[in-house]
Amino acid sequence: MSKYTVSCCSTADLSPEWAVKRNIPFVCFNYTLNGQPKKDDMGRTSNPAELFELMLKGADVKTSQVGVGEYISFFREILDRGEDLVHVSISSAISGTYNSACVARDTIKEEYPDRKIFVLDSLCASGGYGFLMDHIADRRDEGYSIEDLCSWIMENRLKVQHVFYSTDLTFYIRGGRISKTTGTIGNVLGICPLLDIDEKGGLRQLEKVRTKKRVIRRAVALMAERAEGGTDYEGKCFMVHSDPDLAQKTAQLIETTFPRMEGKVAVYPIGVTIGCHTGPGTVAIFFWGEERTS
Repeated sequence: MSKYTVSCCSTADLSPEWAVKRNIPFVCFNYTLNGQPKKDDMGRTSNPAELFELMLKGADVKTSQVGVGEYISFFREILDRGEDLVHVSISSAISGTYNSACVARDTIKEEYPDRKIFVLDSLCASGGYGFLMDHIADRRDEGYSIEDLCSWIMENRLKVQHVFYSTDLTFYIRGGRISKTTGTIGNVLGICPLLDIDEKGGLRQLEKVRTKKRVIRRAVALMAERAEGGTDYEGKCFMVHSDPDLAQKTAQLIETTFPRMEGKVAVYPIGVTIGCHTGPGTVAIFFWGEERTS
């Protein structure tokens, strides 16, 4: 069986240390801060908390996806080592990078006739994408062939559940996802949208919950409804956030509610690309459940 590499993009929103430990190289998304180009490198050089402070002070932030040329360079580094490749992208319903990665694959595959190059759509986002990648690494380490691994990914990607909420609508207003009037009223009334990712990998609003305490309880209750085994859930739980206090409170409630869960909640700061759109006050949890449906 030929050796292969599993790779992803930095929008898996975990950490460089996680990527090294799991032996998963990643290609960086891009953004500009007040016109200066920067890399979203899972926090290696870009501190999300500092970015949010600058955003609240009015900094101009724009994000851009990975280009075809960047993917070609990234793929070549792996293929030139004589390894096959499985690259998994963030959901195509959220970013066009899946298409860019496919174009890159098709562009260079004739240069590497002896190599297998697979590009797969995770239909996941942020830490849910990272959660899937972590389990992909487990399957790889168990000795799955590249074909069996790709089959496993396609069969299990919709079992990754995403539940998240936001307590500050400022950047939803700035990004045009809600009107200024609706967002301002929502902030005044303490309305916290509760959202998930649907079966097509797209963002979906589920409920509007008033107050931070209630939305934390509701998010964990929704996890209990959707998790494999309910409150007897025995899998892992990942979390990304842009509010340490809310993240801690949510993680504590999860660990109390799911006493058989594998370890504690793995908590990471939200990445800068996703964070540029959600801003502060966001907490997202990820776990195994039934396949996502409409």
